[in-house]
Parts: sequence; structure tokens; C-alpha cells
Amino acid sequence: MGRVSQAQAQENRRRVVDTASRLFREQGTHLSVADLMKAAGLTHGAFYKQFASKEALVDEATAHAIDEWVRSHAAHFEQNGGRRDAAQRDLIDAYLSSEHRDNAADGCPVAALAADVAREPEDREARRTYTQGVAELAAYLAPAEAVAGGEGGEEGLVRLCTLVGALLLSRATQGSPLSDEILAAARTALMETA
Repeated sequence: MGRVSQAQAQENRRRVVDTASRLFREQGTHLSVADLMKAAGLTHGAFYKQFASKEALVDEATAHAIDEWVRSHAAHFEQNGGRRDAAQRDLIDAYLSSEHRDNAADGCPVAALAADVAREPEDREARRTYTQGVAELAAYLAPAEAVAGGEGGEEGLVRLCTLVGALLLSRATQGSPLSDEILAAARTALMETA
């Protein structure tokens, strides 16, 4: 079998990062390289042609997931005509939905990767990227009037903590009526302040 072209190698790498980004959110970063590569439709040996280590892939996949999530909300803000309050209400409604709860692979990386990132050493790129993503999402959730006044960080953090906590608890209690009750209670509380 011949060597792959540089363009094909780049496409393979993109596919692995995208697959890892989704699977790590769905199953955690403990997923084996063999299972990951199988899901990407590539051989286990191809992994080592693309990445120095699994840790390097975790770093890159975390950055990819965070960037994808932040970009999607920036686009959503623009779709709401730059109306921060409307975009925030739409985010809260979508975030605290059964669809988001049931689809971790395409969902918020802040919630999905929290436990795995917490186990990473402080000097790891995945941890730095994750921390930056948390800060950006909290800033996005800050009230418009507070942002205009140069403040609002605390309220944005409270909103983010409520969203992430409710989503995690809802996923952990999925299959019981409590799961939907958690989402509804958090949505009601956040909509009152948004």
C-alpha cells in the first residue's frame, strides 16, 4: 500500500480530531486509541503517524470542541441581530433541553469534559484551553448591562455553573422524572434573570 498524499494525511488528522472531540464528550478521554481510530475509519497504526501521544490528541480535541462550541454561539448571537438577551435566552433554552442532555457527543464540552480535564495536570494544553473556554462562555452569559458597565463576570459565572450543574445532574438521573424536573427548574430560574 502506497503512502497517502499530504492532503489525505491532513484530512485523516482532521477526521481523527473531529471523531475524538465527539467521542471524548460522549464517553470520556479514557477511550482507547484503537477504539477511537476504528470509529474514525482508520487503522491503529495511522494514529502514531499523526500524533505524538494520546495526550497530544486530547489537547487538540479539547481545543477543537471548545472552539466549535464558542463559534456556534458567536454565530447564534449574530443570528439574533446582536441582541445579547435574546441569544442568551435561546442558549439557556437549548442547553437545558432533553435533546442536549441526550446528545453529549455534540453538546457542551464544558460539561462533558469537566471530570476528565480536572484530572489533567495544570500545565497541560487541554486544561489551559478548557479554562479559556469556561471564561469565554461565562462572559457570553453575563448580562448586557453589566458587560456595558465593565462588570458582569460574577453573574455570567453563576449562570454557567447553573447550566453545567443542571445538565450534569440531569444526565446522571436520566430515565427518571427527576431528570426533566432538574432541567425545567434550572431553565425557570435562569430565564427570570436573562
